[in-house]
Amino acid sequence: MFKLLLTLFLFSVSLLAADQVEMYAKKVETVDSKMVATGDVLVIYQDSYISADRATYDQNSSELELFGNVVSLKGNEYQFVGEHILIDMEHDKKELSPFYMIQKESKLWVSAEKTSACNNKYDIEAGIVSGCNPEDPMWEFHFSSSDYDVDEMWLNMYNARLYIGGIPVFYFPYFGYSFNTSRRSGLLMPSVGLSGSEGVYYEQPIYIVMGDSVDLELKPQLRSKRGQGLYATLRFVDSKDSSGEFTAGYFQENDSYATENQLANDRHYGFGFKYENTRVLENWFGLDLKGQSGLYSDIQWMNDVDYINLASADTINNVTSNQVYSRINLFYNEEDNYYGAYLKYYLNLEDDVKRKTTIQKLPSVQYHHYLDTFLDQHLYYTLNVNADNFTRELGKEGNEVKLDLPLSLQTTLLDDYLNVQYKANVDGRLIDFHGTAASTPLESIYQSGYYAGLSHQFDASSNVIKAYDSYAHAMGLSAIYTTYGTQEKSGYYEAVSDSSTSVDCDDPANSDAVECEFYNFEERIDNVDIQFTQYIIDDDGHELIYHRLSQPIIVGTDSKGRNSLGDFENEFRWNMTQELSFYNDTFYSYLYGVWSKTLNTIRYKDKVFNVGLSYLYENRPYYSTSLTQNQYVNYLNVDASYRYNKHYEYFTKYAFDIEDNIQKYAEIGFLYTKRCWQFGLKYAENNRPVLVDTGSGTESQSIRDRYVYFTIVLRPLGGSEMNYRMTDTLRTN
Repeated sequence: MFKLLLTLFLFSVSLLAADQVEMYAKKVETVDSKMVATGDVLVIYQDSYISADRATYDQNSSELELFGNVVSLKGNEYQFVGEHILIDMEHDKKELSPFYMIQKESKLWVSAEKTSACNNKYDIEAGIVSGCNPEDPMWEFHFSSSDYDVDEMWLNMYNARLYIGGIPVFYFPYFGYSFNTSRRSGLLMPSVGLSGSEGVYYEQPIYIVMGDSVDLELKPQLRSKRGQGLYATLRFVDSKDSSGEFTAGYFQENDSYATENQLANDRHYGFGFKYENTRVLENWFGLDLKGQSGLYSDIQWMNDVDYINLASADTINNVTSNQVYSRINLFYNEEDNYYGAYLKYYLNLEDDVKRKTTIQKLPSVQYHHYLDTFLDQHLYYTLNVNADNFTRELGKEGNEVKLDLPLSLQTTLLDDYLNVQYKANVDGRLIDFHGTAASTPLESIYQSGYYAGLSHQFDASSNVIKAYDSYAHAMGLSAIYTTYGTQEKSGYYEAVSDSSTSVDCDDPANSDAVECEFYNFEERIDNVDIQFTQYIIDDDGHELIYHRLSQPIIVGTDSKGRNSLGDFENEFRWNMTQELSFYNDTFYSYLYGVWSKTLNTIRYKDKVFNVGLSYLYENRPYYSTSLTQNQYVNYLNVDASYRYNKHYEYFTKYAFDIEDNIQKYAEIGFLYTKRCWQFGLKYAENNRPVLVDTGSGTESQSIRDRYVYFTIVLRPLGGSEMNYRMTDTLRTN
């Protein structure tokens, strides 16, 4: 027997002329071909660092064994922890018992009695996976067998049972999870729901990586009583300055469901395309430009609104309406000038006639010259030119060019206490028409014409501020007098603004009239706008009070020949404490003698409570005879949340249309959150639009959905939301 005692011992052996093992220890003994190391043993093998209480190495079999408190590190990440590991270096095999592996960043761990490995692939016997504290985990996955690929950093579990609080709640024949945060193909967390009218809902997203800059997400779904469909989203990055996504979907209704619910369509389909490029002219055309160019597109098309409603199980989070807006914006911006081109398209989903008669702007082009100065920064001017092409399938079409040239001269007086400004604004328009009007009598007003006007504006303002011991008070007072002077009109502009020959489009009551579709003037009456503004700010720069009063005074006569004060506005914001705030914005109409609009919001927010109440009231007398617009708006919103402790939060929301006596939205629920998991329960009610077949045509109605949501998130694995839709009530709008 040969025995060697060393304070620090180092030896190296070559394995297959490739791998090398280095061992450090306080004490080493050699018996025959076996070397035994004890005391703070450290083994460096391949790219791993393994520490243990004791280690043996057999030079004949090339087997390395480590015992007691075995910890393996790769970089700064744990590979595994155990009591015993056997490494067959010749065949690159390992046996570990017991086995404990943890990911440092996410704290997800795997524990098993025994594990064997070969070529960086681990076969794990029955064990447990969790992201919670190992001493008392709130949730666990128990599996009968598992395997882990070190290179792919992917864990497969078979016959996995999910335990929450020690109680089994779900069974998965297979469950896979990546320890790697990089993108990879696979199944995402499913969504599950149950509806009284639609049956069982199941959606299984499939994620496919098609390249470094392209991926595809497929979302097949089944609604057992209603039908089945598929939605897909293709995302891409085509340069460092641009990215986009293309979405398409199709849903096929069961005949029985479509008939019972009188749906206008038994198939719902559509697509969307979003794209953004912040250097489009440089990237696409190779131009060397000093300014900035950009392209933004958001294109949406669908055959009816149910295409949006069916995109997910949760219709509450979908923004649905009877009109879908698509746009493409292209611009070039430089130091002095801005150039833009815009395509705007409004898709009306209510019925086919409204879709064909909706006016589209295809395209609109714009030129803007930024504010420029003359006379030592006393004379300012800008220039705006816009051209619109109005088109549609049914009805009159047209082209309009608008020019706006404001010139302003400003200075200060009385030691800078008084700011004065004079502005002359040149406004010009040209319009031309083509196509066929909705009726023969209307043809007479659609004549080519022009508008030219010159307005003058005189502005005087003063702003002062005074500091006190604990706050500062700032005040501003301004008066702006605007007179429109000479105005010349011909053709269409003259016809629609003269109430003796046609509908007076200057009157807000006629805003929905067919004759006024191309008329977008504000009534031009000489007026004075007086505004008073004040702020109170504390020593820390926080706003305590903001208050603004505005009173337009009509100096001339309005379209009905009446002198009047314009709508008085009082805007007030008061931050009573850091937690409590109040906001009010109120308008009074002298013309109609009514409070025309008021918005009131009060909110209390601290670390425990967040409570808000908002009320909107609007009275529009000029809609009193309109068949398409409601004269009154009466709307209430309430929301509240209560954080009981760092884990529990309770919340509720309520929205009610008082005028139409419709509950628009309501919810109540709670959320429990810990480091390793999140659990929530919520009850919600919502009204959403739907297109139905009445027999004589299609009609927009609404569905009242009632949901119970169950949310569970197992961190870092992810989570899912399940819901039960209890009732669906059809309501005619």
